[in-house]
Amino acid sequence: MGALSGCGGKPHAHALPEPPRVANCDPGIPGGRLVLAAPAKPQTFNPLIDDVASAAIVRLLFGSLVHLNLQSQEPEPGLAESWSVAADQKTWTFKLRKNLHWSDGQPLTADDVVFTWNEVMYNPKYNQVSYDLFRINGKNFQVTKVDDLTVRVVTPEVFAPFVEFFGGVSILPKHKLERLAANGDFFHAYAISDKPEDIVGSGPFRLKSYQRNVVLLERNPEFGVVDKKGQRLPYFDEVEILTPGSQMEYERSFLQGPVAALETIPLEQVPQFRKAAESGQIQVIDLGVGLQRDFLWFNQNTGMAKNGKPFVDPVKSKWFRDKRFREAISCAINRDRIIYDVYNGRAQAVYGFLSADNKKWNNPSVSKYSYDPDKARALLAQMGLTNWSNGVLADAEGHPVEFTFMYSYGNPIRKAVVAKIEEDLKILGIKVTDTAVDFKTLVNRIDTTMDYECASMGLGAGAFEPASQMNVLKSDAPLHQWFPSQRTPATDWEKRIDVLMDAQMRTLDFAQRKKYFDEVQAIWADEQPMICIAAPYTAAAIRPNIGNVRPAIASAYQVTWNIDELYFKK
Repeated sequence: MGALSGCGGKPHAHALPEPPRVANCDPGIPGGRLVLAAPAKPQTFNPLIDDVASAAIVRLLFGSLVHLNLQSQEPEPGLAESWSVAADQKTWTFKLRKNLHWSDGQPLTADDVVFTWNEVMYNPKYNQVSYDLFRINGKNFQVTKVDDLTVRVVTPEVFAPFVEFFGGVSILPKHKLERLAANGDFFHAYAISDKPEDIVGSGPFRLKSYQRNVVLLERNPEFGVVDKKGQRLPYFDEVEILTPGSQMEYERSFLQGPVAALETIPLEQVPQFRKAAESGQIQVIDLGVGLQRDFLWFNQNTGMAKNGKPFVDPVKSKWFRDKRFREAISCAINRDRIIYDVYNGRAQAVYGFLSADNKKWNNPSVSKYSYDPDKARALLAQMGLTNWSNGVLADAEGHPVEFTFMYSYGNPIRKAVVAKIEEDLKILGIKVTDTAVDFKTLVNRIDTTMDYECASMGLGAGAFEPASQMNVLKSDAPLHQWFPSQRTPATDWEKRIDVLMDAQMRTLDFAQRKKYFDEVQAIWADEQPMICIAAPYTAAAIRPNIGNVRPAIASAYQVTWNIDELYFKK
């Protein structure tokens, strides 16, 4: 097997896989060092340890069976050149590319895929993040080797997002990790103190050094991807990743150098970056409506605290659990004013679970409780909330309609939004007391102590795929914010959503899935368990001398998700 000089002259690489993956990008110029920044120091290079700072580096070290094109949101061949599913819709076959190699030159085969799943992903001690996602009715997917280049996977039931979810998992090298996995020491693998040559992967880069809080990566000479001219990727010789101490330092290191990209510009900073772009040293990229939607919701938990008292005052719980109250609140909120005054016009009003920008899955026919104070008053009157005392709305028993509204004080946008909502509700005679807490306290009171009445946060994790929203929409899910982790559905409509979300997971027919998810969105919009305010626009920035930039909102790395394709134009 002859050695081959890859793009940029890296020696000692094996011949390209057969066939190599061909990147859908313009041919670029090899060479140079790209400087990026991570939010904090990496804690590990182990892809199964859930650490945001480490993930910024790990993403560059590993490959997966399926390559998800984050711009088109469509799966493409990765380490696997192809895949197929049998008529039962449960038996999948992946065909690996011939002549794949790890970054240390060892062959990458079906044995590595089987090891990744059977010894690591299906070990609950090691996989503490997605273990349950890849089990159906308590049963694992059956992952077996057919031959060195073929893997068969049988799911207990049809699993709709199989290609994206199963195919997107990082494949691990059996020859490096088998002993540690067998000894129960897998979490010690790929420690930041390990020698760089021991951090073996199949991604576009491999570790060169880590010292003084700077991670230096070098081109992986075994990376099995080429451009349209057959030139081996990635183009950059090296990627240096710095760890600024704060968001302010991160922004400064981009504006003044040397960092080459800012994945997300804080909304309030966009004008400043536009001004800076006039010099021609940076380029601001508008990506339109992002995945985040800003919500408020009321605590509908009917349970009791440890002291025997209900989580929510029964008087207020009665209001919060009446959908007419939630609909009235939605009608009372002037979203257009909020978008103009708070978001500086850089947001889109949202009334349902998804923003209209998600054209593939959004149901445009759902109910829209848009700004209509008169309708809000009528809905409240239907509930008997009509008595007035000193300008404050009250119920039939004379209880004033008031509640506390909790949010994170570290978010100036949310603080301003809460203030606007407070003004809107005051018009109806509803008194709102805003309570700002630090983010950690906010999460604890929402998820653990349940000690709150109304809260505001953003929802944006996950992609467009409905399966990524199961942890919000299912009644037993931890992020079912208004009443999380229910043992049984608290309402008939939540029970129906549970049925529909399970049903959409059990067919590969897109039209059928869309029908189920459309009904979920219709129920959500009618019941208003979480009242959506707006979906902010998102923007990023990058040096204008970088080519093949293909921005993608469905990634935390909006301008560098395709880093293997990026290059310096000069």
